[in-house]
Amino acid sequence: MPTHSLQWRVVQNSPSQTPRKATTTLHLPSSLRHTRSPAMSSGDFPGDPQSKDESDSKKVLSPAGGLGLLSICDFGSPLSGSKPVELKDESDFEKVISSDGGPALLSICGFGSLLSERSARSTFPNLINFRVARLNGFRRVFAHVAPIFFERGIAKPETMEISSLSVEPCEGETLIVTVFEIQRSEIPSFIKREHEFRFLAVLPETLDGKLFTTPAVLCARYSDEEFFQNRCKGSEEIYFQQYGRHNIHKIWRDDVLPCRVYLRHCVLAAKNASDSAYNNFLDHTFLADRKTTIREYLATTGSGIMEEEPPESLRARYGG
Repeated sequence: MPTHSLQWRVVQNSPSQTPRKATTTLHLPSSLRHTRSPAMSSGDFPGDPQSKDESDSKKVLSPAGGLGLLSICDFGSPLSGSKPVELKDESDFEKVISSDGGPALLSICGFGSLLSERSARSTFPNLINFRVARLNGFRRVFAHVAPIFFERGIAKPETMEISSLSVEPCEGETLIVTVFEIQRSEIPSFIKREHEFRFLAVLPETLDGKLFTTPAVLCARYSDEEFFQNRCKGSEEIYFQQYGRHNIHKIWRDDVLPCRVYLRHCVLAAKNASDSAYNNFLDHTFLADRKTTIREYLATTGSGIMEEEPPESLRARYGG
């Protein structure tokens, strides 16, 4: 397969050296190259297949050492000076692995409930190097249906309060996110759990504006057509088991509202992260109309959500 070099300009600092620029070159298959502009609109994702199995995640692991870690970053931005790279299968993940002489690492970017380290550790108990970062060029949107809310009894289909959170490209937006690493053995479960998303390799930056030297994996907006063809292999039976049995016939949509329990959880997670993360979440997270911010929603139609306690059995899981 022909390959193309994608260069990311990064800043590497050493305590004993003057800061200097370095260039990391990733040799990516031509199928991974995007031709769209870094300033993408919400409809600019390519329509080709994406991460089909757990082999996709192994491609972002660092091969050094024996531990094998995968980094996770909460929702963020396109690569500065370059474009996000879609990871379509497990072999693609290997292209963005970092080692630096240590264990193999894959970075993941968190943007919702994963803004809280406590919440992140409930999903990834062995995560390491949890830190706050910035991601440019993306916005958060509550615009897709999550079966887990139906399974846990917290979806409200009668009011359409059934939506979970994703990110999508948006010029001029900046998100406060988190980044951390997880073990290689957790990659299959990560892919399975986030199966409705598009996996993108992005470059976050520190809060003082220095680009990360290693890309992070971001869970971004997908599409119903791609989900059915790629995740369900075109099988109506597979789709039924994942969504249809909950009477969900469209995943990505603009007529839904946030699941109340989950929205409260995300707001508390952001608040636990920092004041800047909290305010960024309120002002840079939108309803499916892409106009109403969460701050506006909680002050109007969604008033009272923050005072509602989750069901007793879910208080630890959805407590921020």
